[in-house]
Amino acid sequence: MIDLRLLREDPDRVRASQRARGEDVDVVDALLSADERRRSSSVRFDELRSEQKALGKLIPKAAGDEKAELLKRAGELSAAVKAADAEQDEAAAEAQRLLLRIGNIVHPDVPRGGEDDFVVLETVGTPRDFAAEGFEPKDHLELGQSLGAIDVERGAKVSGSRFYYLTGVGALLELALVNAAIAQATAAGFTPMLTPALVKPRAMEGTGFLGQAAQDVYHLETDDFYLVGTSEVPLAAYHMDEILDASQLPLRYAGFSPCFRREAGTYGKDTRGIFRVHQFDKVEMFSYVAPEDSEAEHARLLEWEKQWLNSLELPYQVIDVATGDLGSSASRKFDCEAWIPTQGKYRELTSTSNCDEFQSRRLSVRMRDGKTVKPLATLNGTLCAVPRTIVALLENHQQADGTVRVPEVLRPYLGGREILEPLAR
Repeated sequence: MIDLRLLREDPDRVRASQRARGEDVDVVDALLSADERRRSSSVRFDELRSEQKALGKLIPKAAGDEKAELLKRAGELSAAVKAADAEQDEAAAEAQRLLLRIGNIVHPDVPRGGEDDFVVLETVGTPRDFAAEGFEPKDHLELGQSLGAIDVERGAKVSGSRFYYLTGVGALLELALVNAAIAQATAAGFTPMLTPALVKPRAMEGTGFLGQAAQDVYHLETDDFYLVGTSEVPLAAYHMDEILDASQLPLRYAGFSPCFRREAGTYGKDTRGIFRVHQFDKVEMFSYVAPEDSEAEHARLLEWEKQWLNSLELPYQVIDVATGDLGSSASRKFDCEAWIPTQGKYRELTSTSNCDEFQSRRLSVRMRDGKTVKPLATLNGTLCAVPRTIVALLENHQQADGTVRVPEVLRPYLGGREILEPLAR
C-alpha cells in the first residue's frame, strides 16, 4: 500500500497516478475523508478517556449529591467513550479498505496509456528468415506433437481446456530449463527456494493479487487458501511481520513453483497449444532491498533476464510497460518479449517489476538501519516461465527436417544432446 503521509501531503500526485492507471480517482478523496474521520475520532476518544480517568480519581473522594452527580457523569462518559471507540474503529477499517484499493504510485518515466502503448527500449537478435531458408516454420504444437513432447488432447480430456501434458523429451526439456535457470540464478547470488503453492489470504492480498487481479486467482473456499499464480506471493510473504537488518540486504531468492491462473477475460485468445494455460511451472527471482536501491536492482533483474534469453539464443525485445498495464503493485515494469515465428510478433516471456515499498507495507516487512525502522522495497522478475519458453525454443530453433536444435546452455541438462528428433525418425 502507499504511505498515508504521501496521500495527505500530495494528494494530487496520488490522483494523477490513479488516473494514469485507468483506476478510480474518487477513491483518493474518499480515503482522505475516512482518514480525517479516523484521526478526529481518535482525538475525541483520547480526550474522553482522559476525562474519564480524571473523573475516576474524584469519585472515591466525593460524597452525597456531588458523588451522585459524578457517577451520573461517569455513566455518560462511559457511553461516549464506547461510541468514540466504535467510531474510531469504523473509520480505521474504512480507511484501510480504501487504502487497499489504491495502486502503487506510478514512476514518472512510465509511458502513459493501455496495453498497446508500451515503449520498445531495445531489440536483441534478428528473427530468422524461414522463407530464405526454403521452408515454412511449424508452430510449437505441431513440433511438440511430432517430437512426442506435448499432449494437449489428453490434457483436455483429464482437466479441460488450457491444460496439457509434457511427455518424453518435453518433460526432459522442462527439467533442463528449470535446472539451467536455477544454475544461473545461484551463480548470480540468489538463494534457490521451493515454495508453497497454497497461501493464506493475507499473503495473497499483501502482494496485491486480490484487487484488480482477483478474477484470475483460484480460491479454495472450504480451507480459505489461494493457489498462487506466481512464487512472487510466497517469496514476498516469506519475511512477513519481520524486521531485517540493513546489513542483510539485498536478499535475493529464486523460487520454483507451480503457478495457477484462471486466465479470466482471455476467451478465444491463444487457445492453440501451451502459450496460455491454467497451470505451469516457473522460476521467479525476488529481491528485498533498501528503498534507495530499488531502481538499480530493477535494472539488474532486467539484465539477468536478458542474460537468460541470450543464453537460449532467442530474438527478443525489451519494452517499458505502459501505466494501464502495470498491475497494482508495480511502479514500473519491463517485459522481455520473444519473437514467435508462426505468430509473426513478439510475445511476453519474462517480466520484472519494481514494487517499491508497496508490498512491504502490506506485509509488514521492515528494515532496521541504525535506530530507524522503515519499510523496505521488493522487486520480482520472471527468469523462466516454462511453457512459453518451450514455445519460443521449438519455433525459433526448428530445422527444415523437423528436428529442433538445442541451445548449448541446455545440452548438459539433456544428456549432451544437440538436437531433438521427431518420434517417426
